[in-house]
Amino acid sequence: MAFAVFADGAANLPGRMLDGISLLSCDYVMDGKACTYQGDLDRFDGHAYYEKLRAGHTVQTSLLNTEKFLNAFTPILKAGKDVIYISMSSGISGTYNAAVAAAQSLMESFSGRLVHIVDSLGCGFGNGMLAIKAAELNRQGMETREAARILEEEVPHTCQYFTVDDLNFLKRTGRVNGLTAKIATVLNIKPILFGDSTGHIVSCEKVRGRKKSIEALVARYRIRRTGEKHPNVYISHGDCLQDAEQLEEMILEETPDAKVEICQHEPFSGAHVGPGMLGLFFRGKER
Repeated sequence: MAFAVFADGAANLPGRMLDGISLLSCDYVMDGKACTYQGDLDRFDGHAYYEKLRAGHTVQTSLLNTEKFLNAFTPILKAGKDVIYISMSSGISGTYNAAVAAAQSLMESFSGRLVHIVDSLGCGFGNGMLAIKAAELNRQGMETREAARILEEEVPHTCQYFTVDDLNFLKRTGRVNGLTAKIATVLNIKPILFGDSTGHIVSCEKVRGRKKSIEALVARYRIRRTGEKHPNVYISHGDCLQDAEQLEEMILEETPDAKVEICQHEPFSGAHVGPGMLGLFFRGKER
């Protein structure tokens, strides 16, 4: 194979989807204690984690630094292979810039080798889907630059919509102001959020109540889906499996041949969206 595929724990990939993908760990601090999430979603106790968030435990996340990329990519380049890394959005984290800095340094040291950083403009399955695609292209024996070109073209088609149960988690990270969060809580307003063309998380709709928010996610899918046969659809949730299963049922009513995967939402970006987060990810016409 011409290149190695890397993503990180924020890609939200369970073990069964990791064929040909190496994950970098994500670090965070909970109540002053340093924690490392290796990306092992199968071992992640989502219920326990989100229960802690519900109980008021605080989490601070940090970007993946340049040193982590240098340490991970150097052995691959020494072995004569290229690297493609699918990064979480540059609009929500400095991780992308750290990866680019590492790539530039490494390509100066390893002449003729390519380290390509894909800005997924997303998070969770928003970059996990692209990592899966990269691994598929690698198994097909595709040359690195051609694979990188295809992945960049896929980014605008990677649709990701989600809703949250408690706006106060977004308030803590500066996504909404305190007054907005307070009013929305009192009125039971649920925003529909998505990663825009710059990779920033923005609101595209506000509805009242959980049922309406799930219906709104399905409506976005109905509008944006491509019409391809057997589409892959991914759902992640912050410890609200029943809602995720309801969303799956409604998606299958729209496209009975869809292949739907449901997973807990990983802890790294989960700290910012909180318990009750419900996300829908799919390949669409456009974002």
